[in-house]
Amino acid sequence: MTNLVIVESPAKANTIKTYLGSSYKVMASKGHVRDLPKSSLGIDIENDFEPHYINIRGKGDLIKELRREAAKADRVYLATDLDREGEAISWHLAAALKLPEDKIRRITFNEITKSAIKQSIKSPRNINTDLVNAQQARRILDRIVGYKISPFLWKNVRSGLSAGRVQSVATKIIVDRENEIRAFVAKEYWTVDATLETDKKKELTVHYYGSAATGEKTELLCEADAAAVVSRCEGKDFSVRDVKHGTRYKAPAPPFTTSTMQQEASKKLNFQSQRTMKVAQELYEGVNLGTSGGGMQGLITYMRTDSLRIADEARAAAREYIASTYGEKYCPANPRVYKTKQNAEDAHEAIRPSNVNLDPISVKKHLTPDQFKLYRLIWNRFVASQMESAELATVSAEFTCGDDLFKASGYTVKFSGFMAVYEETADTPDSEKGVKLPPIEKDDVLSQKALLPEQHFTEPPARYTEASLVKFLEEKGIGRPSTYTPIITIIISRGYVKREGKALRPTPLGEVTTKLMEESFPDIVNYKFTADMEKSLDGVEAGDETLTGVLQDFWRGFSKELDAAQEKADLESYEVPVEETDIICENCGATMIVKNGRFGKFAACPNYPECKNTKPLNATKEKEEKKLEIAPFKCELCGSDMVYRTGRFGGFYACVRYPECKNTKQKVKSLGVACPKCGKDVVTKHGRNKSVFYSCSGYPECDFSSWDMPTNEKCPDCGEILYVKKGKNQLVCKAEGCSFKKEREITAEESAE
Repeated sequence: MTNLVIVESPAKANTIKTYLGSSYKVMASKGHVRDLPKSSLGIDIENDFEPHYINIRGKGDLIKELRREAAKADRVYLATDLDREGEAISWHLAAALKLPEDKIRRITFNEITKSAIKQSIKSPRNINTDLVNAQQARRILDRIVGYKISPFLWKNVRSGLSAGRVQSVATKIIVDRENEIRAFVAKEYWTVDATLETDKKKELTVHYYGSAATGEKTELLCEADAAAVVSRCEGKDFSVRDVKHGTRYKAPAPPFTTSTMQQEASKKLNFQSQRTMKVAQELYEGVNLGTSGGGMQGLITYMRTDSLRIADEARAAAREYIASTYGEKYCPANPRVYKTKQNAEDAHEAIRPSNVNLDPISVKKHLTPDQFKLYRLIWNRFVASQMESAELATVSAEFTCGDDLFKASGYTVKFSGFMAVYEETADTPDSEKGVKLPPIEKDDVLSQKALLPEQHFTEPPARYTEASLVKFLEEKGIGRPSTYTPIITIIISRGYVKREGKALRPTPLGEVTTKLMEESFPDIVNYKFTADMEKSLDGVEAGDETLTGVLQDFWRGFSKELDAAQEKADLESYEVPVEETDIICENCGATMIVKNGRFGKFAACPNYPECKNTKPLNATKEKEEKKLEIAPFKCELCGSDMVYRTGRFGGFYACVRYPECKNTKQKVKSLGVACPKCGKDVVTKHGRNKSVFYSCSGYPECDFSSWDMPTNEKCPDCGEILYVKKGKNQLVCKAEGCSFKKEREITAEESAE
């Protein structure tokens, strides 16, 4: 019996290969194989929105290869991701490969581990047409919106622009915040803090609150208000009116969803959402932990989810780990179960480590720095989510000085509980955290050391960061876990939004296109309309609504907006404000402006066509930054930085102190294969004349090297690793006394190397 397993990515295929026997062949579709055509709408609106799918350009050879292998197999397991997009890819694969119904086995798994893969093979199902229809509905809606609105942008704003059902809403969110900031009027206010001293010479700071007689808060709106408080209290002793001691219990945050992972990775690791999802994908698809660590293993569960559900087995394993590592008192009496919000897709679990016993430190040597940071974040968050609450000792005190009331409060940690592992980053700093008041009693009299009035101004709302934008999108029900990162990537790449540090700021182009959208297509940029559309897509997935029904409801309103926009298209024009640079034209002395060309942005003279001077934008700066790319390690000879250089044999790292220190180190590429000697990663290196060989990353401690490429596949005769014979399409065993070999096709990437 021969079996073909098709997954989406080659990395995932490499991991799964190690779990299945010789009767299974694992191949990758490399994402979608069919889509709507780029050159036309590809949707027959008059015929129930019938889509016209074609094979994606460049995928022809891959489809032929998959079709050939599928024809030879007795069963074809479609093992694409377990969300709408993954279900649709399986459906498209079945159509593109012309698979007969009795051959198809749809399998899904929440984690790429040996047990999960084996279990999924044992329990295949049919392709879920409701999930497929939900994905089709989203794709068709997005195509209609983009295809029908973009021409208005070309005519009224600038050619080459595009609109999108969700991207236009995301841009409007950022534009709306910018308008709030512009409209904001700062208000002055003052504070008065007093530094007091107890009879034991211990100091503490108290804050002016208001009237001692009424206990009501009084705002100090100007300098005169603050001066009046200072005048009344200056030089006087303070009396302790009340002291309250208490206990507060703080519960841990739930395990990560896609949204909360992106937010926390931004706050704690300074990762952009695209970087977070790329690294999470790598951790999910599998990392080589070496022969001693079990080879290729998926370290986390599926990373596109808005569910807080955790498998009972995973929860039990976490409690067992917590009890053995931290002690029984760190385990709550009842296991923690978190409630998933309404409208969440609950098909798979929250993001957690696949095996809680693989703690971050034990696998660190097998991970890249980014992988280690994100895995540690996910692991810590999950373990903490199953731990006992922290116990905080709180204290709050009131102080009087004549008729004025001052207050101070704080807390200290009495029992750390989950905080021994992890603490969520707060959106606003906790000013009371860790403030420890000296021992004081009611009616104590404290002497005054200082009285400090200080002026402040209210601040406008902060611009969105990627983290806060994702949070807003989730709260409003706009988009889904799989779309947050693409939304942000698109609006930045198309020039509607730009980054300023962590902040997202609309460009003049983004503001102009948003104005057009608000005036001509108000529904498309309406938050509630977009959120309701997401609910309709969820209804299709649940089988409560039909694909054509959702599309017809949308088209009825949208077609009216199209007709109205068409009537006024010739009457309106939206001008994009000029963006100036700090570059002076050396020909005529004008300040150069930013222009867009076929190869991106460039600086141009505003006096065109009289002056046709142009310059690359930031080319020199980018070149200098590339020159000074610093390596993630130091020079082992002198301890200085190593920087990236290029030479006749390619890229390498050299000591920044050259020529005083001539140490160099080759820039290597990980092969994703365990060293047969020590288990560390094998890397690709280049010799003279650009020849390629393979070496252990632990060199010189480990001296493994080979002209033949090692693999993760094992010899069926002796169990040793197999090698790809250099220059040949042969898989061979090099163990002493073993002569196993078989034919193998060399990939295009290997041939290029």
